[in-house]
Amino acid sequence: MNPTQITYLVFGIVLILAIVFDLGLLSKKSAHLTTKQALKQTVFWVILGLGFGAFMWYEDGKQAALEYVSAYLMEWSLSIDNIFVFVLIFSFFKVKEPYIPRVLLIGVLMAIVFRVIFITLGVELVNRFHWILYIFGVFLIYTGFKMFTTNQEEEYDPRESKVYLFLKKFLPITMDDGDGKYVVKQHGKPVYTALFVVVVMLATTDIVFALDSIPAVMGIVDRKSEHASLVIYTSNVFAVLGLRSLFFLLRGAVSKFDFLQQGIAIVLVFIGLKMLGEELIGTVVDRTSQVIISLVVIVACISGSIFYSMYHKKKNAPPDLKD
Repeated sequence: MNPTQITYLVFGIVLILAIVFDLGLLSKKSAHLTTKQALKQTVFWVILGLGFGAFMWYEDGKQAALEYVSAYLMEWSLSIDNIFVFVLIFSFFKVKEPYIPRVLLIGVLMAIVFRVIFITLGVELVNRFHWILYIFGVFLIYTGFKMFTTNQEEEYDPRESKVYLFLKKFLPITMDDGDGKYVVKQHGKPVYTALFVVVVMLATTDIVFALDSIPAVMGIVDRKSEHASLVIYTSNVFAVLGLRSLFFLLRGAVSKFDFLQQGIAIVLVFIGLKMLGEELIGTVVDRTSQVIISLVVIVACISGSIFYSMYHKKKNAPPDLKD
């Protein structure tokens, strides 16, 4: 087995064990996850994700590891942005506390499946049609500019979601939670509960975020290297796995990250410009240096926006939720 195959094998083993122990055995069906427990689990996922990067450095080399860490941090920061929309969805459908961990678990697992499908299609398209990268670059610049100038959380309204409207149109839906069930019988006919709608909306919402994150990761990695697909898959999956604990950790501090969106937006624009000028940049900056510069920009923008948010609060920001 070559180093890349060994890394894939280790990743698969770690992924299965992590899901079984953290998302499975350690997550009781209707257990309430406190902020303290969420912090411990978030630390667990971050250590696991960064630890895998250290293993990748040992097995696949410095550049692969740096690309992985850059991609992981990019995906992780976008996951934080994802949390705010999740809070709105749970609030709108009035999901009871005991059902939230299980609904998030199913949503996360569905998101992983969809991410794998999207990544596979994206990598295959780029391998066949290199010019698609320029479309991705323009898309990231547009997305970054739009994200910087608008408040996505204020714009998002679950009742106006196309997914919700689609489900209402074609399926019999009740706003009742069905005592934790996803389908109940009413007048002898199956009716889909609010929990079913929430699961679908969580998974599809992550797909929308993947439309930004996957092209962004492709702009970070060296797509000609044999470890390119490995970096894209693993960074995405590890970031998504931490969504559940991250939700419980951050939902009580919704107003503490007001300007994170702007930090992410700057990173997206940077990567988009980098993709458009890839050939020119490659003539003056070697690949390893490009990755290091990307990592520095990502860390600086994300950490800078978080620290700035701590000392500057947006007007009309929602109040923090109490645990």
